[in-house]
Amino acid sequence: MAHIDYYFSTLSPAAYLGGTRLEEIVARQGASVTYKPLDIMALFARTGGTPLKDRHPNRQAYRWQELPRQAKKLGMALNIQPAHFPANAAPSSYAIIAAQNAGGGDLGALVHSYLRAVWAEDRDIAEDGVVCECLEHAGFDPGLAMSGLLTGAETYAANLEEAVAAGVFGAPFYVVDTGQCFWGQDRLDDLDLHLAGKL
Repeated sequence: MAHIDYYFSTLSPAAYLGGTRLEEIVARQGASVTYKPLDIMALFARTGGTPLKDRHPNRQAYRWQELPRQAKKLGMALNIQPAHFPANAAPSSYAIIAAQNAGGGDLGALVHSYLRAVWAEDRDIAEDGVVCECLEHAGFDPGLAMSGLLTGAETYAANLEEAVAAGVFGAPFYVVDTGQCFWGQDRLDDLDLHLAGKL
């Protein structure tokens, strides 16, 4: 059974546009996945990436066109200028880590709920109420938001180090235990083919 380490940020519009396709692929191909939220700004600093605000205007202008195109193609709502961006991604990331450790709910739904909150619902994923509500709706104890802070912080930092060591430089990034890496929601079909032994 193949295993995927999924590196992402709860602030990433591309991770949002991935929707729940990763979970569908994992179920179809009989694979497993470990969710590894990380600090995307720290990852950029470590791997030569450029924060959005510092990118050349040409790159920013292309992003304004491409994200809505992708959202329309996927039939997903998208607010290109969300009310709470950039928010502090740590609280939602810690909650995901705590939920993964606790088990019992739908982790893919939890991850997507935080991404959807930013990019479709104009909600602040740094607020305790939003963090807890998403946990509860995905079948987890909302108390995990407060109980897993230390472990969450340690794992969040470790995820960054593991990402750099694994060759990750952006989000979403899918690292398969075969050694193959796939960057971006637009490579999910390639991931699917790889897991099926066709690519």
